[in-house]
Amino acid sequence: MRAAPEKNHFELFGLPVKYDVDLADLVSRYREMQRRIHPDKFAHSSDQDRRVSLQMTTLVNDAFQILKDPIRRGRYLLSLRGVDIDDESDTSMDSAFLLEQMEWRENLEALRQADNPHKKITELANLIERRLQKGIENFRGAVAENTPEATLRARNTARELQFLEKMRKEIDNLEEEMG
Repeated sequence: MRAAPEKNHFELFGLPVKYDVDLADLVSRYREMQRRIHPDKFAHSSDQDRRVSLQMTTLVNDAFQILKDPIRRGRYLLSLRGVDIDDESDTSMDSAFLLEQMEWRENLEALRQADNPHKKITELANLIERRLQKGIENFRGAVAENTPEATLRARNTARELQFLEKMRKEIDNLEEEMG
């Protein structure tokens, strides 16, 4: 057994390097790889083989988690193109989106204080979900163009998707808190 750190996540699973991934195929490939590299198969092997098995298992698990999630997969695809969306010195974003985000956060905070806010929480959750799906479609189109301008659009969309995903998680947490 050899480690394969030189392969990107798509190559690791034998997939083309593109945004759209057949999730059923990915899961099937993941399970097959896990079957072949699982540390239990190497319990009686050399220390080096056990170490490599653990490294490969970690690598495969991490790659699978990234590729199965459309937002993380998009960020990863951009990173393969040399685009860093986590550059903390770049704080510019679309002002309309920032205003929307501030409004959503204010609404969410108001819902924390409201009596019987379940309907409003559901409405906000549905709005965020629609925006996430629209953002994923926008990302898909921009990343497929593979031009510098489209890559910049994809980067900006990926950043917006991060905010939307965080907002979705905060709504989920509020729903859990309220039972």
